[in-house]
Amino acid sequence: MNEILIGKGDLPVYLLGKYGNRHGLIAGATGTGKTISLLVLAEGFSRMGVPVFMSDVKGDVAGMALPGVMNEKIGQRVAQLGIEGYVNEPSPVLFWDVFGKAGHPVRTTVSEMGPSLLGRILEINETQEGMLEIAFKLADDQGLLLLDLDDLRSLLTYVSDHRKEVSDQYGLVSTQSIAAIQRSLLTLEREGGESFFGEPSLDLNDLMRTDLSGRGIVNILAADGLILKPRLYSSFLLWLLSELFENLPEVGDLDKPKLVFFFDEAHLLFDDAPASLRQRVEQVVRLIRSKGVGVYFCSQFPDDVPGEILGQLGNRIQHALRAYTPRDQKAVKTAAETFVPNPKFDVAEVISRLGVGEALVSTLQDKGVPSPVEQAVICPPRCRIGAITPEERAAVRSRSPLGAKYDEQVNRESAYEILSRQAREKKEGEEEAQAQPPQSAPGQAGGGQQPEAQGKVSEWLWGTSRRQGMVETMAKQAARTVGSQIGRQILRGVLGGILGGSRRR
Repeated sequence: MNEILIGKGDLPVYLLGKYGNRHGLIAGATGTGKTISLLVLAEGFSRMGVPVFMSDVKGDVAGMALPGVMNEKIGQRVAQLGIEGYVNEPSPVLFWDVFGKAGHPVRTTVSEMGPSLLGRILEINETQEGMLEIAFKLADDQGLLLLDLDDLRSLLTYVSDHRKEVSDQYGLVSTQSIAAIQRSLLTLEREGGESFFGEPSLDLNDLMRTDLSGRGIVNILAADGLILKPRLYSSFLLWLLSELFENLPEVGDLDKPKLVFFFDEAHLLFDDAPASLRQRVEQVVRLIRSKGVGVYFCSQFPDDVPGEILGQLGNRIQHALRAYTPRDQKAVKTAAETFVPNPKFDVAEVISRLGVGEALVSTLQDKGVPSPVEQAVICPPRCRIGAITPEERAAVRSRSPLGAKYDEQVNRESAYEILSRQAREKKEGEEEAQAQPPQSAPGQAGGGQQPEAQGKVSEWLWGTSRRQGMVETMAKQAARTVGSQIGRQILRGVLGGILGGSRRR
């Protein structure tokens, strides 16, 4: 059946597959069992045939790739809950890593990322983001592919060197802002972020796979290093969520989700986020349900998630919160108010005295109505609880069918190569002109002099005297580029719309 047994109190508590896309929340203090609940849900969705994407912040989620070991404590829990057919088993797992060390590299192109989200990663101000907007617009107009950080860096240098011509058509270019962006790029590169940009970029279909037995693949992002860079971590997950929103078709309500997306350490997405970003995330969470994607936020406190989004989360698992401080007391009150009351107990009182492995659970039942909150003992997962060794991880990776596709980076011709060649040809042309006898130049059409101001950066950029070979190269480049100029603008337009980057329009 399409249901997941989460735990049992007076009654068993199930999450129904047909409401798995109505989103959810797993909350609780550190050490109260949030990770166990996350594993139980991920395993359940996988057995249901639903692919899962989740981040591994502490390294202990990777244990899903290996079977657990039965012991006395787990045996007692299984007997207490009356779980039938419980066996220790692994889930089908694919490992991913933005830095390409603990899993298949996860890449996207600079062009696909767009200036708004890239500006968030670089932690630049609004003026500097405006310079990125100009650079991206110029790249679009001239058909320059922005694939990796070398492409972006060379384009920014070009804009700075020719700021007068660019300013005339696109708006004032500030060399100070360009320099600040360049410094931020150096910082990102030093921290390993350059491995995130390039090709082959991530194909969303590879996150939505099942194995030969029909079980959903659990995609685990190694995030123990990424979490040390909160902006990059949250921006990456937001980008991925946005990509799913943009590219998946509308499917309405299904018997089970097409994909379940777990957003661990969810507070990082909203820390210091402007109101416009929160509004856009709320829109994505609300609308992505109709595309068959369930989003589950994991955090310590339920009020880490803004109220507008919290109201969209129909499936709740609340572990213990200790009301030691006014902040904790407020969180307990917020958590209690989000549940359908159960006349058998006081929710706010129970939250503060839940034991490890216990939780208050409420899920959507018939007709999408939330069930009364139940104080439940959580089921044990079937996989290993804890980290795996590097040798075990390597063995899992060696069985992956995607290694040949992602493990080797591809560097095709893009803005860096084109602009470098242009600079080289310009220098060669100047040296050739200087070598010509003075009498051969005056008054001859097609000589070394360039036309005066041409009015458009496109004419100025490429020049009227470019060699035919360069024109042919650009034509071939445009032909083999899957996304046309208009396509790229639309792609970033949708992403920019999600992130509030409407200035490009």
